[in-house]
Amino acid sequence: MTKVTFLLSKDPATQHGGDIELSRVAMRLAADSFDVAALCLSAENGSATVDLVPGGLPLTRVRKPPVDKARILARSLTKRRSLAHVRFDFDELVTAIDGVDSDVFVAEHSYMAESFLRSSHAGRRGLIINTINTESQVWLSTRGLLGKIEEPRLLRDEIRVAKAADAVGTYDIEEAEMYRANGQPRARWLDVTLPPSEKIDVSATGPRLGFVGVRDWPPNQEGFLYALQLWPRIAEGIPGAELCIAGPKKPGAKDPVYPPGVRDLGFVEDLPGFFRTCRALMAPIKTGGGVRVKILDSISKGLPVIGTSPAVGSLPALFDLPTYDDEEQFIAECRRHLLDRDVAVKAGNDLYEANRAHWETRKPHRSFEDLVRAGIRV
Repeated sequence: MTKVTFLLSKDPATQHGGDIELSRVAMRLAADSFDVAALCLSAENGSATVDLVPGGLPLTRVRKPPVDKARILARSLTKRRSLAHVRFDFDELVTAIDGVDSDVFVAEHSYMAESFLRSSHAGRRGLIINTINTESQVWLSTRGLLGKIEEPRLLRDEIRVAKAADAVGTYDIEEAEMYRANGQPRARWLDVTLPPSEKIDVSATGPRLGFVGVRDWPPNQEGFLYALQLWPRIAEGIPGAELCIAGPKKPGAKDPVYPPGVRDLGFVEDLPGFFRTCRALMAPIKTGGGVRVKILDSISKGLPVIGTSPAVGSLPALFDLPTYDDEEQFIAECRRHLLDRDVAVKAGNDLYEANRAHWETRKPHRSFEDLVRAGIRV
């Protein structure tokens, strides 16, 4: 059986966040057709077999070096590469990749391809890049002056490594089109969803909206603060209306002023249980890439989603999922779900059934299998 090794920037057994959640989904999908292993950056070196795919996932851990800003900047200037791409490219990772016997390597995030391209496998074994998100756009939207400086450098790096890969997968249709237009003809959109899980009884919920996301990811922190700004107008005149925030806080960030009716729960161990208490998930995300895995999770459970275009990305191509980029429209839709339980019940049922049909046809499996097969060298 073809062996496929995923290159991960986080430890899939111990770390949380939307990107690593999507990587876990990708590995489970790939494990249906291939012999899957992973090499990840972690707090310590080591190896283990972890229960993330059927039969166990062989996991090699490489210690992620601490941030040395001066060294990263010097390497960035010397190599003429973006800060992110030099940050995730170091000799110990190259050595670890050299020691892996695999037919295909899947870099989860564009920058995880850098060390592979310096390894002895480059040009000899297949390389697939699953971009997760367009990092250059995230930096541009969330990192001020530094983001404006780094965005063109990041985009140049993203296109460079994409062209060096056998194929590229994206979670946005427009992103795949961008790579094709810039010299990677085998860039494709991955219509990946989560399998249907226990359906939420939306009819039994009170007037509560949920916001979910790890807030050390800039788009989630930005969306969280925006949700607090919108909440007083959403909740006005609705008895008992609640907004519950689930997900670890941004480290070092000062607590904002929470409007009445808002509860910040921080990390929630039983996220499915939390979802069962919500009328809908709100996702007022301004920058693409934030909380999308939680949107997929909500859909898999039949929980309505009220989101912006950046929040849901290309998911409206699969589901009847309207987006609300106008602030007043977003507020009105949140209020409609809080005030009319039947509206929320129908929205949740429609999403659940559409996802069930999508999953039962095994389209997510075929989508990822086809991407990986593009890296198999005969």
